Amino acid sequence: MPVPLGQYGQAQPSCFDRVKMGFMMGFAVGMGAGALFGTFSALRMGMRGRELIGGIGKTMLNSGGTFGTFMAIGMGIRC
Repeated sequence: MPVPLGQYGQAQPSCFDRVKMGFMMGFAVGMGAGALFGTFSALRMGMRGRELIGGIGKTMLNSGGTFGTFMAIGMGIRC
């Protein structure tokens, strides 16, 4: 079966590629939001030094993974 071509002759990305791209975009946005909210909440709790960096990192990974998963699911539905 021939590969469908886009407007300028390029091949369209596969469904798996779209889901991967959705996850990567969601992960990046979630990491940014996690950095903002994690920094605010960690400083509010009085964390300093290694504890602060570790708390921000955990929040960034958690929010990035969560938002990335939901974006991947959304892109999978659109396939």
